[in-house]
Amino acid sequence: MKSISFRRGVASLALVMMAATAMTSADAKTDALWPLEFADKVRESGGSVSFVFGAKRPFAQCHASTVTEMSDGRLIAAWFGGTAEKDDDVGIWYAIQEEGKWSAPIRAAKVDNTPHWNPVLMTDETGEIHLFFKIGKEIPYWQTYWMHSKDGKTWSDPEELVEGDKGGRGPVKNKAIILKDGTWLAPASTELNGWNAFADRSTDRGKTWTRSEDFEIDKSKLEGKGVIQPTFWESKPNEVHAMLRSTGGQIWRSDSSDGGKTWTPIYDTGLPNNNSGVDALLLEDGRLLLVYNPVPGNWKARTPLDLAVSEDNGKTWRTIAHLEADADLRSEFSYPAIIRTKTGIAITYTYQRERVRCWEIPLEAL
Repeated sequence: MKSISFRRGVASLALVMMAATAMTSADAKTDALWPLEFADKVRESGGSVSFVFGAKRPFAQCHASTVTEMSDGRLIAAWFGGTAEKDDDVGIWYAIQEEGKWSAPIRAAKVDNTPHWNPVLMTDETGEIHLFFKIGKEIPYWQTYWMHSKDGKTWSDPEELVEGDKGGRGPVKNKAIILKDGTWLAPASTELNGWNAFADRSTDRGKTWTRSEDFEIDKSKLEGKGVIQPTFWESKPNEVHAMLRSTGGQIWRSDSSDGGKTWTPIYDTGLPNNNSGVDALLLEDGRLLLVYNPVPGNWKARTPLDLAVSEDNGKTWRTIAHLEADADLRSEFSYPAIIRTKTGIAITYTYQRERVRCWEIPLEAL
């Protein structure tokens, strides 16, 4: 019976990936490497694939990882952990990479006895590290807090990002980006009376924030609650773009020509989305990377997890590799984070709600 179940799982995974391929750009190539093949290539290029912590951990479940590189080249990763998502014991945890090895998990924040959510790390232009996160029992009314560190070991006390806010200001899942003019641009969203995305701007290193209007949604084209959790990149000075998680089975997009102050109505990219998080990164040579589950449909499987590349600012895509491709569609590899590092890129993501996996990929492996 076990072999029959496995074969059914493989067949189901194949159907998911066939559907995803059908929804992806016709120009997309199908020469993607499988997880073990890509891991070998990454290691042969001097990179690594690791778990941030092992099976022995001070929490039962974890989710929503984030990663940043400190000024000295070390990585720091954070996530929320506790009994299960939404439980009152969930707090914000982190670990630091020292000489290629991760420290034991350290609890960074537990502001009150309500669930904590979605940490987002950021290293600013001065080298200071910022940790944003949400707290609150119900997502539509959660609040954003942040704290700061010079070395990743000692942190300031958590404080509200925008005093009195209910619903969530600042980054909601993905990293804030620093525009070419020095503006901080945070990808934000709310979940009260539907799902809506917007951009939060700061021109004083996070002391004050100005939000854009919600991105316009044509509900005749997008089914369900809407869009949340944008990921941003700046292709040219003040030309900023967003890709968004949606309830409509696809990744949607919006563009800004004024540094994120105003945005076009969202439109369908044609890329599949399972109503789970995505993250993107623009490289200096113009290549745009995307980590996502290439699965169409609302609340569908969170496997496989792919790394894709576009050479035309997101119009067409090629899958570089399947980072994960479990035949069991109950598996979960989700909520990726991708950043630029001194030697290439780093990617973290949820691994079965039990661990956080980290890929450190040299540019020559891409």
